[in-house]
Amino acid sequence: MNTRKRTAKIDLKQYGMLIALVAIIVLFTVLTGGKLIKPMNISNLIFQNSYVIILAIGMLLCILTGGNIDLACGSVVGLVGACAGTFIIENGWNVYLSIALCLLIGIAVGMWQGFWIAYVGIPPFICTLSGMLVFRGITLLILKGMTLAPFPAAYQQLSTGYIPDIVNEFSLGGTKLNLLCLLVGVLIAVGFCASQVIGYMNKQKKGYENQPILVMVIKMIVISAAVIWVFYLLARYRGIPTVLIILGILLVIYSFFTQKTVRGRHLYAIGGNMKAARLSGVKTKQMMFFAYTNMSFIAAIAGLVFAARLNSAAPTAGQSFEMDAIASCFIGGASAYGGTGTISGALIGALIMGVLNNGMSLLGLSSNLQQVVKGLVLLAAVAFDVISKNNLIQLPKLFKNKKSSATIESV
Repeated sequence: MNTRKRTAKIDLKQYGMLIALVAIIVLFTVLTGGKLIKPMNISNLIFQNSYVIILAIGMLLCILTGGNIDLACGSVVGLVGACAGTFIIENGWNVYLSIALCLLIGIAVGMWQGFWIAYVGIPPFICTLSGMLVFRGITLLILKGMTLAPFPAAYQQLSTGYIPDIVNEFSLGGTKLNLLCLLVGVLIAVGFCASQVIGYMNKQKKGYENQPILVMVIKMIVISAAVIWVFYLLARYRGIPTVLIILGILLVIYSFFTQKTVRGRHLYAIGGNMKAARLSGVKTKQMMFFAYTNMSFIAAIAGLVFAARLNSAAPTAGQSFEMDAIASCFIGGASAYGGTGTISGALIGALIMGVLNNGMSLLGLSSNLQQVVKGLVLLAAVAFDVISKNNLIQLPKLFKNKKSSATIESV
């Protein structure tokens, strides 16, 4: 196996889910007669899946620490929504003060779980399973089994609002468009291309292994075209949803944290080998505490967004959300063993789940069948990860029988 073949295999694994996402979009576009990619439906897709993407960002950090998951995040979504409803609807408190208090409640919940997991040593599965029951029960106690509604317009703007255009009216080819939306799409595409080129040049200077320039160019063209196309469709409807700005900020911050900071790399080190990471000076307990505190903070943001979308605080809000977040991470390439995964991968996984849900709904398929399909997709994604890892582990043994150890090291 030469270096070129190995690089091709890595690229296929890295971009496999992105190719799958494109294939799913094309498939449902054909099956629905183009309904999937209508401007209004694209906007609906963002609204419907915003909370899943937000939760997947936090869940990825937990999974990186060793395949650990947080089963309580869905209940935290419901709890924060209940608190927001109580503060704003029942008590009439200031919207922004209430939002700040809800975020602090999310952090406090995360610190509670992080303490038991990191410093007491309770397995994350057991601790968060307990949290799922406790926080769901607290939600029911707060709401007394009732739904609080409606929220004021200032609060609903979080999830259902749109960013105003910079001009009153702009048209292109007779089609009315949101000019701000178009400009943002172009700027994002230009920024992405610039980041790819700068990253490539930095790796070349430092002598690191780099992706083939052709692969980079193709990736830049495809992703930039996709971004501009999506923003063009949004511009034909009502422009940029407010929640998309929230998503963009979170994606940028957490992508930078996981890829460019020391603490972010420590999460990968813990997932790769916790004992070795501890011996290397990584503060494993602090990082585990951070991962679960952060998860509940992210769940609090998702809870605020979801409550704004429902325009109510409901006792059942957030049920099974943790499953969608976990599935999004694994479908997006996170390893079941930990230490592998990216924020962009979690985004792609969430989009695959969202497009599957939306496409099957447009086709009129029952929710029961949708659950079957999503379960099979999740199983296939994890099986791919496990099989790939086993093959890579066995690879040196295969070559050891045929080649010298010096040849193996050069592969």
